[in-house]
Amino acid sequence: MASHPERNDARKGKKRGPPPRFPRRPDTGNDEWIWGWHAVEAALANPRRGAPLRLLATPEKACQIEARFGRLPALETADNGLISQNLPQNAVHQGVALRPAPLDEVDVASFEPRKGAVLLMLDQVTDPQNVGAILRSAAAFGASGVILQDRNAPRFTGALAKAAAGALEQIPVARVVNLSRTLEELADLGWRAVGLTGAGERDLAEVLDGAPTVLVLGSEGEGMRRLVAEHCDELARIPMPGGFESLNVSAAAAVALYEAARPRI
Repeated sequence: MASHPERNDARKGKKRGPPPRFPRRPDTGNDEWIWGWHAVEAALANPRRGAPLRLLATPEKACQIEARFGRLPALETADNGLISQNLPQNAVHQGVALRPAPLDEVDVASFEPRKGAVLLMLDQVTDPQNVGAILRSAAAFGASGVILQDRNAPRFTGALAKAAAGALEQIPVARVVNLSRTLEELADLGWRAVGLTGAGERDLAEVLDGAPTVLVLGSEGEGMRRLVAEHCDELARIPMPGGFESLNVSAAAAVALYEAARPRI
């Protein structure tokens, strides 16, 4: 027999009322979110993404979003606490969080090997903060794109998007299965590969000649893997007269991109 919602509770001598109302449960897959104003704004403006799946914003940020993009069906007004519940702990969301549609995949064959063009290839660089910072530098210095290994790279959301500050939406990123085979494919298309390592015999400035170039950077600590290094046309070093043996990979990428962006005679 069905129970009546107002039946007596013998344990407390009180009547049971209707169940309490709770706010909408937060999503459990919080690695799928993008947060922070610049990252979210860039994702919403990116025509390569579809309609957002869910968008949380404080009233102030919701007004800014509607002023820029019009009324979006996915937009929900929420306070800072509810936004934080959907994100990793200590995420600095600035009053806005987005579950975006995925980015379209990029094929390496779409990178045009024109004079002065530069690609970045990251060999097992797994820290999202580093990858995000590298994307930001790639956008700043006009790189044609970034290539990551599919199984040894972070997802395109969360801390990575926040660190990239919108560059994730500007720089084409290709995920590939095998970096060595990809370097062979790029060589056939007219690209030259330069691996960055402290063991390089020449400085990077001496190696760069304005030809379309893939700059290959390895993870901190281990550097490039042997097989990837063997598929580079040349290995070069970043000179460091101050005596340090190495740079953080995102700093090394910024220095290398700056050097590659300098005009070559």
